[in-house]
Amino acid sequence: MDKLKSVLSGEEARKDDRTILQTVNEASTLSWGTRLKGFVACFVIGGTCTILGVCLLFIPRIGITLFIIFYTFGNICTLGSTMFLMGPMKQLKRMCDKTRALATTIMITCLVLTLCAAFWWKNFGLALLFVILQVLSFTWYSLSYIPCVREALLKMVSMCIK
Repeated sequence: MDKLKSVLSGEEARKDDRTILQTVNEASTLSWGTRLKGFVACFVIGGTCTILGVCLLFIPRIGITLFIIFYTFGNICTLGSTMFLMGPMKQLKRMCDKTRALATTIMITCLVLTLCAAFWWKNFGLALLFVILQVLSFTWYSLSYIPCVREALLKMVSMCIK
């Protein structure tokens, strides 16, 4: 019946004129309650994985590998959780905003390089370096959402260096 209504009202022709991004955006509309539940679930999973990764770090032989897996997956989940609040397109636009573009690029690059260093190159020292860079870039990225914090932090560091 809905198909018949859309054909008779001319909506079927208008659907073909939409871009792929508009179609994805319309398909991903969720109620505010569902968005909030998705955010909390994803954030809790991300936080749990991060904490679990740190706890597993001290297991002999496989601890570093487990830490890298859980820590990186936790960061991905935590980053993905904000997509529930804003929506995927708005989140991607904000991530690529000129104030966050460098931090986003470094953060995603470090996520990928951490996994490459751990599994492909089998260099755990390098993987740990990339984890540290993940922490720093994720922190810098997160601070960009709080007005004037990054500028104040830079000013404070410059005063300490002088």
